[in-house]
Amino acid sequence: MKKYFEFDKLGTNYRREIIGGMTTFLAMAYILVVNPLMLSLDAIPDLPDEMRMDKGAVFVATALAAAVGSLFMGVIARYPIGLAPGMGLNAFFAFSVVLGLGIPWQTALTGVLCSGLIFIILSLTGLREIIINAIPTQLKFAVGAGIGLFITFLGLQNAKIIVADPNTLVTLGDLSSGPTLLAIFGLVITVIMMVRKLKGAIFYGMITTTIVGIIAGLIDLPEKIVAKVPSVAPTFGAAFDAIFQDPASLFTTQFLVIVITFLFVDFFDTAGTLVAVANQAGLMKDDKLPRAGKALLSDSLATVTGAVFGTSTTTSYIESTAGVAAGARTGFASIVTGLLFLLALFFSPLLFVITSEVTAPALIIVGVLMVSTLGNIEWTRFEIAVPAFFTIIAMPLTYSIATGIAIGFIFYPITMILSGHKKDVHPIMYGLWVIFILYFIFIK
Repeated sequence: MKKYFEFDKLGTNYRREIIGGMTTFLAMAYILVVNPLMLSLDAIPDLPDEMRMDKGAVFVATALAAAVGSLFMGVIARYPIGLAPGMGLNAFFAFSVVLGLGIPWQTALTGVLCSGLIFIILSLTGLREIIINAIPTQLKFAVGAGIGLFITFLGLQNAKIIVADPNTLVTLGDLSSGPTLLAIFGLVITVIMMVRKLKGAIFYGMITTTIVGIIAGLIDLPEKIVAKVPSVAPTFGAAFDAIFQDPASLFTTQFLVIVITFLFVDFFDTAGTLVAVANQAGLMKDDKLPRAGKALLSDSLATVTGAVFGTSTTTSYIESTAGVAAGARTGFASIVTGLLFLLALFFSPLLFVITSEVTAPALIIVGVLMVSTLGNIEWTRFEIAVPAFFTIIAMPLTYSIATGIAIGFIFYPITMILSGHKKDVHPIMYGLWVIFILYFIFIK
């Protein structure tokens, strides 16, 4: 096992990998609660039952998709990256496709399945790996820093340290509220542990915050520990319904747009996550991602698996950086994450103990670690600074990793050509330039 995952080469051990895998799971566990609420359109009252996905079935599908996806990533690609149904993509699935367009959720699952199958083809042909390796080094640094700012913003928002404001869009929240104070406590205690160089500081910070939250009455103790696993039957295999029962619905412009959107967002979210995590873990070699093809194939297989079980697109999670910060360096950590998602099927009541206030400090600290790549960007070269800056700033401001990548990649060929460095631009970047512009014109 140690030889397969190259423990000695990467300077890691079982303890670090287990703690890293557990940290990633804790940072991702919220999806098991949020995804069923999202796909069942729980926030929208008075909807016909046929528009709603069964919450229990989606919970099981989410856990299974996350478990299988993380295990694929760990065993096949050997990267410390957890996978689960993606936030943003599940919102698009529920609110834009099902609620907005009135498309049955079964057909929407078919769209996810089709996008996953296309991804598998692209991964096996090596096209996805070629595209990722064609991204300029400077923009890879920018993607990492942008994701760092993005997840820091997520953490501040989850802690309600930053809240919405009708006049200024965002403002400082109520720092005297109990949950926010708990998140601030978690942030302080984690910073102390990090400064003291305690291994697994982020993981221990989350555990400490949870215990303090329970003692302070801010987190409710679960009424029970073990619960019956719901049936996945209401959603399992529903992705095939449209193929066999209404194939004509798959040959429409609407369905094509749905598949392309799932493809675009998942592709560049995953690309950004892989680059960011690999950079943070020190796994990049000559500015390229080793075993990128296997990582992308694992992501694709997870999407297909998730669609068959009955959930929206499964993707690589940027919260994996929390596990890397806690010491994870190999796929063994992903195996731990995957097994914990399987266990979560039986211990679902415990998930409600891991609140957003508990995970927020981890996201903020990881953001601090990731923006260190800013120092590697050649800011004195304006043709580099412009696309890098737009990539970085657009991610938190548009609330989308994919959109930040798209905006930065549109500017990169322009500034490089105008500065007389067109030969430094990989031909694939010109192709992406056209694709991103068309995306904003016809889809976004």
